Amino acid sequence: MIKWFSLGFWELIARIVLRNRILMLSIIVAITALLAMQWKNIHFTFTEANLLPDDNIVNIQYNAFLNKFGEEGNLVIIGVKDNAIFTPKAYASWSKLMNTLKGDQAVDLVISLNDLKKLQKNDSLATFELVPFVDQSKTVDPAYLQKIRKELFNDLPFYEGLLFNKRSGSIRSAVYMDKKIVNTAARKDFVLDKLVPAVETFEKETGIDLRVSGMPYIRTLNAKTITDEISIFIGASLLVTSLLFFFFFRSFRATLISMVIVIIGVMWSFGFLGLLNYEITVLTALVPSLIIVIGIPNCIFLTNKYHQEYKVHHNKAKALQRVTTKVGMATLMTNLTTAIGFATFVASNNQLLLEFGVVTSINIMALFFLCIIVIPIFHSYIPAPKERHIEHLDRNYVKVFMDWILRNVKYNRFSIYVVAILLLVISIIGIYEMRISGSLIEDMPKKEAFFEDIVFFEKEFDGVMPLEIMIDTKRKKGVMRLSTLRRMEELEETIDEIPELSKPISIVNLVKYSKQAYYNGNPEYYELPTSQEQSFILSYAKNATKNSKDNLMKSYVDSTGQFARITTFMRDENGDNIAKIEAEIRKKADKLFPPSQYNVSITGKALVFQKGTGYLLDNLLSSLVFAFFLTSLLVAFMFRSFKMVLVSIIPNLLPLLLTAGIMGFLDIPLKPSTILVFGIAFGLSVDDTIRFLAQYREELKKNNWKIRKSVYATFTDAGLSMFYTSIVLFFGFSVFMLSSFGGTIALGGLISLTLLFGMLSNLMLLPALVLTLNKTLANEQEFIEPKIDIIEHTDEEIDNFEKNK
Repeated sequence: MIKWFSLGFWELIARIVLRNRILMLSIIVAITALLAMQWKNIHFTFTEANLLPDDNIVNIQYNAFLNKFGEEGNLVIIGVKDNAIFTPKAYASWSKLMNTLKGDQAVDLVISLNDLKKLQKNDSLATFELVPFVDQSKTVDPAYLQKIRKELFNDLPFYEGLLFNKRSGSIRSAVYMDKKIVNTAARKDFVLDKLVPAVETFEKETGIDLRVSGMPYIRTLNAKTITDEISIFIGASLLVTSLLFFFFFRSFRATLISMVIVIIGVMWSFGFLGLLNYEITVLTALVPSLIIVIGIPNCIFLTNKYHQEYKVHHNKAKALQRVTTKVGMATLMTNLTTAIGFATFVASNNQLLLEFGVVTSINIMALFFLCIIVIPIFHSYIPAPKERHIEHLDRNYVKVFMDWILRNVKYNRFSIYVVAILLLVISIIGIYEMRISGSLIEDMPKKEAFFEDIVFFEKEFDGVMPLEIMIDTKRKKGVMRLSTLRRMEELEETIDEIPELSKPISIVNLVKYSKQAYYNGNPEYYELPTSQEQSFILSYAKNATKNSKDNLMKSYVDSTGQFARITTFMRDENGDNIAKIEAEIRKKADKLFPPSQYNVSITGKALVFQKGTGYLLDNLLSSLVFAFFLTSLLVAFMFRSFKMVLVSIIPNLLPLLLTAGIMGFLDIPLKPSTILVFGIAFGLSVDDTIRFLAQYREELKKNNWKIRKSVYATFTDAGLSMFYTSIVLFFGFSVFMLSSFGGTIALGGLISLTLLFGMLSNLMLLPALVLTLNKTLANEQEFIEPKIDIIEHTDEEIDNFEKNK
């Protein structure tokens, strides 16, 4: 055993793998079986991604709001813009649809035209009664339906903006789901198995197009689309990468084993998701495809090295041993840097990114061990490569391209630097054009019908993204004081004047409606009561809200009467202006509600998402800096040279800046999906840097520390693999552009573009910088040897080992 370790770690690994092939394969099969048993624990997320940590003040305020008023995302809205709805046949179908939904146990309340209630004064009981607005026995009369349409639009201002748009004539129904099931699988069952079929039946019966939206509906169809796309991504990734692999190597067997390796990697990725009990989110759904795209370059690098070694001496056993011995550490380092790129997401203090970073990093390292074990074993069982299999090493079009790059590195380094500086300047100009997006729906699939429905409600009812204002009166029953109601009314007037927001809804609306009802439904009295009227009108209103399941406003005052809620909606296109909107509301609220008497908080999904985007940007930039730092430490450990740290960072920083500049010029905003690009792309691009520098380190030893000769030898040996792997990564990530989600399309396209820039930078700028900055490193003493051997052994050392063996 002592003798084995003295031969070197990677020689030991190669011997263990090749001498225990059956055992190694049995272990892999056993691990695969064990992880496959964890698939039963895989489940899709039923909650929305929260980009903020739990202890953030914005989250604390939002959770306080939910504790008082419950889940706000339980509303499904069904709208129609067609006067035909007020005809007997269509109205009957509409009533049938609403009654079907109302009778479902998943539904808590339905507010719709067919069973709309209006307030009516009952003097004998000193209260208001909720009486039916529509006499169902008369709905077969077209004239009656036109009469109630006119009355709805002209005499019930309470429902304007809530159930109808007076200007356009569109109406909608509000379906409030049971808050207990909104974040469970029961929500999906209701939407897909009950709601969607019922809507389709109505449309078939009447020929009227219905529009459906609301967070439960959007989240369910979004999740379904994500689930459907997982198989598309996996299939497309396998197809693209296998075709590229075969195009490069012209070997069905080598292509097959590469596909087997990445398929096992995909199986493991699902297994780790189940083992860690992580949910499938919009990010973790990408992991299986990432494993395919990242795994194939490993297979290419090891297969290409095997072919290079076999071409030299035509000894299959020696070539297989040297694949592990010569490039084992370099391959480990490249996979480690990729894993680090994903692992930095753990530092973001965000659960969604933490899970994505953890499971991806684990799978990347697992994939490395799969490749380093399975590829040598597989090739040991099949015949040695034929001439057609290694022709790619001298393929003319690739050779011409690589020779062109090498000539520029040798003779035109100044031109390379000029182009790099010019691109840097252009990138910086583009970066100043970048903007941050706070849109909740920008990344949703725009070709899906439910996205068109969102646009409909955005236009007809001024948005679907809720913005909430919670008012703490600091005393029980303080909300129903007339002074508080007047302050709330003035704040609502300010909100109503903000063009980006819809008409607000609060207890104030009910009190105004109460006064209208007290005066026999005259819409001219839709206003707050005077100080003389308040005693009897407010008492009527309080009596009307007791123990009433159909009370529309029960969600706008808490049970103690201390907390009130004002709800408004915002068009998604105004997400970028939310900071300005919040400041305007805050300024008015501070003026109206003295902090000594009231506590006002502004919250809601739209605000939380926008704040989360900003937080995510700050944290991912920090994670990217951390990734640069870790890479610098790795290079410093390899070379003990600050210059080499600069050499490794500059070629990988430039592609990131170029991509950021292009985003600015093309008006691609920074948002959760595009922010991820930089960390992922850096982790992948730096692989080529580490691979080149590791090979360069070895060539220095072989060539007596002659820098120029070592750089050229490194380029000749490692350049082809860098080119192959970069091409695979480019087309592999392009697969994500098949998605219907704007965020996934941007992620795939921008990463592909960054990796293309990274390939050119690592093939041209990196060797040029090594030659320029390392002119003074002319002797071995200036490269202090690492304490462990992290680079491949020379051919002479390996030959001596094999003779002594």
